Amino acid sequence: MINRNERDILRELARKTSYIAGLPIMDERREMWKRHNSLERVRPMIMVFPEGSWRELLPESILQCEDKLAREIEWELRRRIYKYENINDDIPIEKSWKVFKQLKRFTRGEFGFSSKIDWGFGLEFNRHRSSTETGAYGFDPVLIEYSDIKKLKMPEIIYDELTTMREIEETRDVLDDILDVQLKGVTHISFHFMLFYTALRGLEQMMYDLYDEPEFVHEVMRFFEGGYNSMIKQSMEQNLFSLNNDDTYHSSGGLGYSTELPKADFNPNKVRPCDMWASAESQEMSHISPEQHEEFAMQYERRMLSQFGLNGYGCCDPLTYKLDYVLSIRNMRRISISPWADVEICAEKLKANYIFSWKPNPVYLSGIEFNSDKIREYMKHTFDATKDCIIEMCLADTHTCQNQPERFSQWVKIARELAEQY
Repeated sequence: MINRNERDILRELARKTSYIAGLPIMDERREMWKRHNSLERVRPMIMVFPEGSWRELLPESILQCEDKLAREIEWELRRRIYKYENINDDIPIEKSWKVFKQLKRFTRGEFGFSSKIDWGFGLEFNRHRSSTETGAYGFDPVLIEYSDIKKLKMPEIIYDELTTMREIEETRDVLDDILDVQLKGVTHISFHFMLFYTALRGLEQMMYDLYDEPEFVHEVMRFFEGGYNSMIKQSMEQNLFSLNNDDTYHSSGGLGYSTELPKADFNPNKVRPCDMWASAESQEMSHISPEQHEEFAMQYERRMLSQFGLNGYGCCDPLTYKLDYVLSIRNMRRISISPWADVEICAEKLKANYIFSWKPNPVYLSGIEFNSDKIREYMKHTFDATKDCIIEMCLADTHTCQNQPERFSQWVKIARELAEQY
């Protein structure tokens, strides 16, 4: 249980967060995101996600609370305050505090995947990790023979109401008169067909399968599609979806603020897929041809995404020569342009009809050298190419800042100066 001392710590952090969230600049940013997501060019929007660098920005040693829930709340509040005081990108600081319904198959409101939990198709990932703490991992295939497909199982979503109610009551007891404590269901919708396939089959083996065992791939994909549709149906039946037209992060870069969602006939007591953002990606297909990407992954993703109100596609995969297929997805709005994509070709394709969600190469910030002139030149090249586009820049995968936290504020300062010019 959260003790009195921890309660005092959290309430002081909450008061500071509430003050920041109420500043006029936050309303301005929310309004800009709504216009941006409606394809109105305001200016290039700037998002920064330190990810692995948080270990250097806010090390665990700074936390004062001991209780598990209290530590989670403390870290998140400190993160929001730190972002405002030291990074100051275009992500609004919100006064809300979301408690997500505890679901056996999902975590933290995410409908997609999590390697930390039983993800629900009957077979567990089997990985061997690097000896380096943040290193990569290899695959030990568990889907080996054709007959192993029979081991796959349709997912079952189980809502743990007791645990959820316990958490929200305890959270409200600490924060409710300072922050807007909200009960939320599933808000982050993402589909990852090829991630699951390669986790069960192996990445290299997947590439052989496209040639040697195409029907094997299709049968597994059809099973995943059925499983995903079952998850949507169960979520609807149990009323587990929550609106994500707010600060919800989705589509590997972007916020959900929108005036287009929910739909005009929306019933606040029953959120439907058509009232929500969703996304899909197949990074494992990065070096696969556009035609095979469409045949073995995107046709399945397209059918899933067709049920949702607004969609995004892609992550770190370069989509330069796959955009014709991507743009055929219903309600497509946000497309990830990775560091390895050709920004000129992508800009010509997207123009002002879609959001050009640019992922700058993180090495300019996380590498040994931080060179402001090179960063400015690199950003300017993309801004020049996208002068007719609706562009946002999402700095992610920054797994170190070389223990120089000031790099983030310097990077944002350069980005903001250029964004204002454009």
